[in-house]
Amino acid sequence: MRHTPHFLMTDVDEVRHLIDGHPWATIVSHTASGLVASHYPFLLEAPEPGDDPDQIVLVSHVGRPDEVAHELGQHEVLVVFQGPHGYVSPAWYPPEQFVPTWNHVTAHCWGTPEILSDDENFRVLGELVDHFERVMPEPVSLEVDEDTARRMAKGTVGIRIRVARFDARAKLSQNKAPEVVERIVAGLRGDGPYASPALADAVERAQVDRTVSREAS
Repeated sequence: MRHTPHFLMTDVDEVRHLIDGHPWATIVSHTASGLVASHYPFLLEAPEPGDDPDQIVLVSHVGRPDEVAHELGQHEVLVVFQGPHGYVSPAWYPPEQFVPTWNHVTAHCWGTPEILSDDENFRVLGELVDHFERVMPEPVSLEVDEDTARRMAKGTVGIRIRVARFDARAKLSQNKAPEVVERIVAGLRGDGPYASPALADAVERAQVDRTVSREAS
């Protein structure tokens, strides 16, 4: 990502919050055949006893033969998580500020995948289903027909990635005056072509954090 140190997101819990709220990610591998990218949902997994409690651990699966295309387990991969993002129009700025921008919350995570056993893979698949079904009125589980689910699971390969390092940014108009931020939030909450309530929420949270930080200093 572009070197923007004033938008750096270094708090591990903030990165976890981003991943938990936006689990659909892009996996990028630099293989012998060139760059390969795929898209899958990820879950956060608690570090094992004795591990660094601040380490981010990701679990997911890929559909065969993506594990071959990505050469999973042979080298480091990049996993990109994208949170709220959107265009910020200069119509929400004072007249002298006429250059637009794009606000976003993004995390790049690097690590070498560990291939899961069949049983671990099935457990993770079940956890993925349960995670997304929990908000449904009548959640569906793989336990509805475990035999069929296990047969289908053979078409997938489970992975665990212990994140070795991450680079995260929360670019949310922190460099704008409070009154300008209010106009940006109003624009994002409006009914115009660039309305984005989720991004408006993120900008407001960043403004609160900014105020708290200034008061504490």
